[in-house]
Amino acid sequence: MNKKLFSILSIICLMAMAACGSKTETKATDKPKKVATSASKNHELPNYRYVDIDSVLANYHLAKDYTDEMLRLQSNMENEAKRHENSIKAFASTMENKYKNNQYTEQTYNADQQRMQQMQNNAASALDKLQRSSAEAAAAGEKVVQDSIHSFIEHYNASHHYDAILLKAATLYIDPALDITEEVIEGLNARYNKKQEKK
Repeated sequence: MNKKLFSILSIICLMAMAACGSKTETKATDKPKKVATSASKNHELPNYRYVDIDSVLANYHLAKDYTDEMLRLQSNMENEAKRHENSIKAFASTMENKYKNNQYTEQTYNADQQRMQQMQNNAASALDKLQRSSAEAAAAGEKVVQDSIHSFIEHYNASHHYDAILLKAATLYIDPALDITEEVIEGLNARYNKKQEKK
């Protein structure tokens, strides 16, 4: 009797386990878990991308060349200012020594005063001209870089067909998966290098 009971209980347990297993399988089939693969994620991404313009300007060779040129112009302006300053200081020192040693007449003192004024005017005029020239060069360089980036983006998007390409700085948050900055930098530099080779 005990053996029969034991056999019946064993069969019931096995049937219960099988039933549980089939329910688990059904649940798993009914509600499959989402696996975050790069392929599925890319499929779900919206049809726009963004670019970090600061990174582009820091790494685009054309932009870097213009930045170097601006630094060179700035250095030239500082050197020119220093040269005028030294000349004016040297002449002022000469005037002071002449004054201390009673080497001036009223006429020669007035002449040196006028010369000093002329030196200061020439310095101000030369530096103002350099500043205007540097500002014009900076504006022209900025336009060339902006036009180049805009032209490349249009060419790039002709094959990618995005609805929009945004600037990262214009967003509060944007999914990093939408970042195409590296692609844009590589494309810009490849095109710029080809132009440089043709020169």
